[in-house]
Amino acid sequence: MAPEIRDLLRTSRVIAVVGLSSKRWRPSYGVSEYMQRHGYRIIPVNPGESEVLGEKAYPDLDSVPEPVDIVNVFRRSEFVPEVVEAAIRKGARAIWMQEGVVHEEAARRAAEAGLVVVMDRCILKEHRKLSTAG
Repeated sequence: MAPEIRDLLRTSRVIAVVGLSSKRWRPSYGVSEYMQRHGYRIIPVNPGESEVLGEKAYPDLDSVPEPVDIVNVFRRSEFVPEVVEAAIRKGARAIWMQEGVVHEEAARRAAEAGLVVVMDRCILKEHRKLSTAG
């Protein structure tokens, strides 16, 4: 595991999940539920939801009223640039694009703005590696 991923997972507490669905069969739900069980505060960001996993949902990242450590993206790759811009405005520490979510230009923009960038990786799988590595 890359040191920046290990450090990010160890020092972060609040994860805004863009595209989090209340549908239990969706990957966003299972991954977020796992992270919540492991002590992270999950903030759902989805205009189609009012509450997910017992947390109030927000229509977009700009509407979240508190600081966010990681912005975890469960949206198609073409939506990543606007999420990155919102994460930069929000002052997030990191942008995390889930498996299958890749946008090189947006990743470069986030990195230039000082965010840690994780692309095409599952936060649940990386957290499990951290848990087993100690």
